[in-house]
Amino acid sequence: MALRIKTDDEVLVISGKDKGKTGKVLRVDAENDRVFVEGLNIIKRHQKAQPGSTQLGGVIEREASIHVSNVALVDPKTKKPTRIGVEVRDGKRVRVAKRSGEVI
Repeated sequence: MALRIKTDDEVLVISGKDKGKTGKVLRVDAENDRVFVEGLNIIKRHQKAQPGSTQLGGVIEREASIHVSNVALVDPKTKKPTRIGVEVRDGKRVRVAKRSGEVI
C-alpha cells in the first residue's frame, strides 16, 4: 500500500504520548507504515563511545517512528487535520486535502 504522507509534510499526532502536537515529517518508512516526525516521540539511546570516532558515548536523544495511522496531515489552508485524496489534474496525479480541496 502506498502511503499518502510524504517527507516534509506537516502532520498532527492524533494518538499516543505526543497527541495534539504537530511537526514536520523527516523520514517515511513505507515498508513498515511508519513516519519519523521532527521533535516528536523522542527516545533515549545509551550509546557506547566508538574508538577512532569523533562521536562520544552517552545518552543520545532522537526521534522514534510513529505508525502512520496515528498521524493526520495538516490542511495547508485551514491548519486543521485532514484526510488525503488523490485526483488527476492536468494529466498528473496530485494529493488533495479532503477538508478544503487544496492541492498539497
